[in-house]
Amino acid sequence: MKCYYAKQTEAHDPIFRLSLGRIARNAEQAERAQLLLAGLDRLGLPVTEPTPVPKEILEKVHTKALLTFLETGWDEWQKLPGAGPEVVPNVHALNSVRSYPKHIVGKAGWHMGDTSAPLAEHSWQATLGAAASAHCAATAVQRGDRVAYALCRPPGHHSSADVVAGHCMINCAAVAVETLKQTYARVAVLDIDVHHGNGTQDIFYERDDVLFLSVHATPETYYPFFVGYAHETGRDAGEGFNLNIPLNQSTGDDGWCEAIASCLDRIAAFNPDALVVSLGLDAHENDPLQGLKVTFDGFRRAGRMIADAGLPTVLVQEGGYLSEDLTTSLEAYLAGFSGRDIDF
Repeated sequence: MKCYYAKQTEAHDPIFRLSLGRIARNAEQAERAQLLLAGLDRLGLPVTEPTPVPKEILEKVHTKALLTFLETGWDEWQKLPGAGPEVVPNVHALNSVRSYPKHIVGKAGWHMGDTSAPLAEHSWQATLGAAASAHCAATAVQRGDRVAYALCRPPGHHSSADVVAGHCMINCAAVAVETLKQTYARVAVLDIDVHHGNGTQDIFYERDDVLFLSVHATPETYYPFFVGYAHETGRDAGEGFNLNIPLNQSTGDDGWCEAIASCLDRIAAFNPDALVVSLGLDAHENDPLQGLKVTFDGFRRAGRMIADAGLPTVLVQEGGYLSEDLTTSLEAYLAGFSGRDIDF
């Protein structure tokens, strides 16, 4: 299994987060990558530094305005008197009648959906590295590999075409899709992160060539709250090509794997040429975000089930936060996917 990781992402180590009315340390810390790399090391899987992602792929996923904001926003922010070390929005574009702003504070509110994805000095280079990892993994699968893994951070599945949020910047799963689409006619995206992949859903919601499926903690009580419900099935040409399975937060291995099995049945009916898995590991019972109750064995089972679908597969890392169990969660999933026996 080829694995890709861009070392430049380590310079992205966000500080700010607003949670329950309190300023808190951001959960998407650089240490996450070290824990995930340790899981690859346990399985004897070396990582390769990716080559850059082509600009045209990024522009298939995101608006030029968003990409420009991510590239230049921090420098523009630093010109403000008394500016903080990270770009964090304090106003949002909520009105139905609105115009794109010239001021950086307005741009931040336009392009940032919440306060959990602050833009710092090295965030642009870091998210380019994450996108490059996804692009290279997808390219490897295009060229005949059965599976490839991209260790992407910051993650991406909460970012839509024009808005970043939820610790995410460039939508790496969508980058993988658009890379695969250069060769394949139909691609499925299975998101098993504990949070609904609202950004990925939004990007593909009106398309019938990309099937999006998400298994996640119910948005009735969990982020992203406003989207991720079962009645969201697609729009226009995309009607019927979006499947959400929200789960009660007490759900453990059996319920989670049953939901994944339902997704795999729908994927089989769609008959795609390739599969992208948004591999969030934050469904684990000991993840600090406490969304679901999945164990290491649940991850192993899920890996095996998804591998048995028999599709060329790109694994794109999404969530999974600072816990001593994050390393083993990745090890368990990849061991299951590759049919290895490991002891937890």
